[in-house]
Amino acid sequence: MPALRARLSATVAGMGIAELAPRLAEIAGPDGVITDPQELRTYECDGLTSHAAVPGIVVLPTTAAQVAQVVRTCVGHGVPYVARGSGTGLSGGALPRTDGVLVVTSRMRRVVAVDVPNRRATVEPGVVNLAVTRAAAGDGYYYAPDPSSQQICSIGGNVAENAGGAHCLKYGFTVNHVLGLELVTPEGEIARLDADRPGYDLLGAFVGSEGTLGIATEVTVRLLRAPETVVTMLAGFGTVDAAGGCVSAIIATGVVPAALEMMDALAIEAAEAAVACDYPAGAGAVLIVEVDGPAAEVAEELAAVRELAVQAGAGEIRIATDPAERAAIWKGRKSAFAAVGRISPAYLVQDGVVPRTALPAVLAEIAALSAESGIRVANVFHAGDGNLHPLVLYDRAVAGEAERAEQVSAEILARCLAHGGSITGEHGVGVDKSAYLPRMFTDADLDTMQLLRCGFDPRGLCNPGKVFPTPRLCGEAPGHRTGVHPLVESGQAELF
Repeated sequence: MPALRARLSATVAGMGIAELAPRLAEIAGPDGVITDPQELRTYECDGLTSHAAVPGIVVLPTTAAQVAQVVRTCVGHGVPYVARGSGTGLSGGALPRTDGVLVVTSRMRRVVAVDVPNRRATVEPGVVNLAVTRAAAGDGYYYAPDPSSQQICSIGGNVAENAGGAHCLKYGFTVNHVLGLELVTPEGEIARLDADRPGYDLLGAFVGSEGTLGIATEVTVRLLRAPETVVTMLAGFGTVDAAGGCVSAIIATGVVPAALEMMDALAIEAAEAAVACDYPAGAGAVLIVEVDGPAAEVAEELAAVRELAVQAGAGEIRIATDPAERAAIWKGRKSAFAAVGRISPAYLVQDGVVPRTALPAVLAEIAALSAESGIRVANVFHAGDGNLHPLVLYDRAVAGEAERAEQVSAEILARCLAHGGSITGEHGVGVDKSAYLPRMFTDADLDTMQLLRCGFDPRGLCNPGKVFPTPRLCGEAPGHRTGVHPLVESGQAELF
């Protein structure tokens, strides 16, 4: 995964699209278009900072009609465009084009409606994830998907990446909670997709398509009734293996916790340095187990989980029943990614998946990779569904460390695949992992996927260069592969 550091001059790279600025200003208003080179650099990357490219122009529309006009303008001039929300993505899915337009939806943040009788809410794409729950909390409802960045990530980005979160073990990912959406197609038309319409599941195809099939401008999500009882348990273990054994034992009983999270010693160290979460001293790993539902059911499940933790060798167990106590337990886990900055000047966030039964073996292999390379790896993961988030730590100031960190990160994905897993669980493919798709899929699989993409985006202007390792010319027979243009890494080459 070579780092993409295309910090090119917007003045030079954007010369071909300079003529669009006045037209875009007519659409979004003078304050809705950014062309200043320094201001443009604010948008040069998402949460994956190792890939960056200064956009040619940034436009900030406030309505679906404006988004549609922006897209039609880009299409009319043959200019590529990329959608971006809060910019918290971790796979380079919103990496801009130096010769293109970045369509930022952060100003589209209206909560359109909270429909309690039908248990749904309709929001614009710039609405922050946690704001949906806050809008429905007074009626006793909430929105279940909860990425660690839920205080700042936007619903539009969650839809694009099919975001998960700590509670996806029991409640599923974003795709399980989207009931309908309004979108601007890659040709600039406003369309509607709904879950209850017969025919092909285009809504399911759009969620998780990483911005390659259009731009969501309004999203209708499912609201869940707040559970009667919620209890959170924190258990400290001497080793990661012991904590992993407890995870397997819990799942084997048939208990499905709302959340089942694990952190290793290095991740705990980072969290303590950042937020003083007061996890069990000297623990080699901690488990956070949350159970919710009717009071009697929760009591029974909690008793079973606690007994299994004791049998697995937990040295300290804490039970939190009120919101303040629960928040205190979750504080360390929710801050884990950012907290690593306290113990390392730079890091890579990886996102692989393995079968739960393979967790001990894969974690042992990650530890061996770390020891061999001299690159530290902190592990934070959704243990219940085998979704790993290794944080690969390095220092750019040390010659060769960045390269070794990328090698370790790549090898972790290879180990996940070797154990029957996947290269991503919730962060998406973007530009960061596209080279690994051929390790999971055949050429025929990839051609079929790209046929769907071409069906939505025949001109290949909608977030080009993302997801697929090798572009395919829309309209050509399956099996034809064009090869990657040498300028792809600079973000200037046409990919279709």
